[in-house]
Amino acid sequence: MNRFFIAAVLLSVPLLAQERSPITPSPDRRAGEGEGPFDRMVIRGVTVIDGTGAPPRGPVDVVVENNRIAEVRSVGYPLVTIRERGRPNKGTKEIDGTGMYLMPGFVDLHVHTGGAPKAPEAEYVHKLWMAHGVTAVRGVPAGDMDWTLAERERSAQNKIVAPRYFAYHRPFTGEGWKSPAVITAETAREWVRFAAKKGIDGLKLGAQDPEIMAALLDEAKKHGLGSTAHLDQMGVARMNAREAVRLGLGTVTHFYGLLESLLKDRTIQDYPVTQNYNDEQHRFGQVGRLWNQIHPRGSKEWNAFLDELVERRAFLDPTMTIYMASRDLMKARTLEWHDRYTLPSLWQFFEPSREAHGSYWFYWTTEDEYHWKKFYQVWMELLNDFKNKGGRVTTGTDSGFIYKLYGFSFAEEMENLREAGFHPLEVIRSATLYGAQALHEPKGKAIEFGVIRPGMLADMVLVDQNPVENLKVLYGTGALRLNDKTGKPERVGGVKYTIKDGIVYDAKKMLAEVAAMVERAKAKKEARPSGAQ
Repeated sequence: MNRFFIAAVLLSVPLLAQERSPITPSPDRRAGEGEGPFDRMVIRGVTVIDGTGAPPRGPVDVVVENNRIAEVRSVGYPLVTIRERGRPNKGTKEIDGTGMYLMPGFVDLHVHTGGAPKAPEAEYVHKLWMAHGVTAVRGVPAGDMDWTLAERERSAQNKIVAPRYFAYHRPFTGEGWKSPAVITAETAREWVRFAAKKGIDGLKLGAQDPEIMAALLDEAKKHGLGSTAHLDQMGVARMNAREAVRLGLGTVTHFYGLLESLLKDRTIQDYPVTQNYNDEQHRFGQVGRLWNQIHPRGSKEWNAFLDELVERRAFLDPTMTIYMASRDLMKARTLEWHDRYTLPSLWQFFEPSREAHGSYWFYWTTEDEYHWKKFYQVWMELLNDFKNKGGRVTTGTDSGFIYKLYGFSFAEEMENLREAGFHPLEVIRSATLYGAQALHEPKGKAIEFGVIRPGMLADMVLVDQNPVENLKVLYGTGALRLNDKTGKPERVGGVKYTIKDGIVYDAKKMLAEVAAMVERAKAKKEARPSGAQ
């Protein structure tokens, strides 16, 4: 694929650029990559944050048999010697969880395993996710349909080191599908039947015409398929979040369609007369200027809209992390993990370019950042009010674009929810239980992960610091703390173990493997002759 073709695709249909698959699938799981599953594993004396919103509880012994949680037993009181009598029997694998915190595995509901024109290898992406406790992802899409379905199956069989995959795909894509020149409602239904037969889990919708959107959602429900939508600027004037949810949309992702449902004194955003969607600084710059064109917080229009979203059981998956550079570009470019964990090819993709989606820093100004900061204030108020009315907000990242790195951006999204006003336990619930519900409810099935309960799949995160006290301990780089004994600053936290299907993965070891991949890529790049591409 030559450079001109890449530029044409990215500028004309930037979202479809996200369809590209990684260069290679993940390699088979090697010896030493994860231990288990075990006939019986016991995590002793841990403090459990169960994902439901309940307060932490410990010490607790958690028993895992093969790939399922078998027992969660309280075994005493904090700061009191635990009596051994009455504790679960010894396991074939024992983990001393004293002083540690156990949570359900995290769920990222908005991922692309590839993205950049030279996409990173899947192993790099998977290990960054897993090292941050992400044990389930919703690809929207993760890659090409057949590629994603194959990786989903390999992950389900634990043949690779990767989270569970849920495959959501854009209408009229997929190997073997040939779209007619004119798309009709019947074409939409035909594609859903085609994709359902392939085995996908749900639909990723965009700027479809209303009659096409209605047909897609109606047919999807007949086949037990979920739905999420990026209601982008090319279609939002005809299909905002209120209208899409009324048609049966399950998840509104990003922010598109939300504020447009609350426009005041107009029905279309007040774009400048020079607006051009294919100019990405126009596209993203004007998003930030939408914040003061709507009915204000607490108005009857504001409350009626949120009440309807709650009543219709819609999920909001904001992915606030992916747009953070828009409100502080300098911070996004200088995040402390980039040097060690960001591939040089990915960094090149992030940098200002008229040929790459999401690299819209042609001349990003203080004025742009001012409006984006105001936009975030309104957006966060909307999310918090929705949550307080009983709505379910989930965690998604859309990493691989806009200076956002897989895994690290998940921890940042959790911090964003905290900034929006969520209690840390509400944040963890969004990252676990609510994500699981969003994936299972369209299928009409009870959740299989997302809470620490007997019978659930053994997808869990173990960290040696208290995330309720400080969500920063979930970053792979940990949190900075002064050691009063030595008088020197030190790093604490970072996920210690990620457990998927009862298999225990050393999170810090996976991060070290990612760092080694980056070092090899840098050495290879530096070894090229001057001018090499």
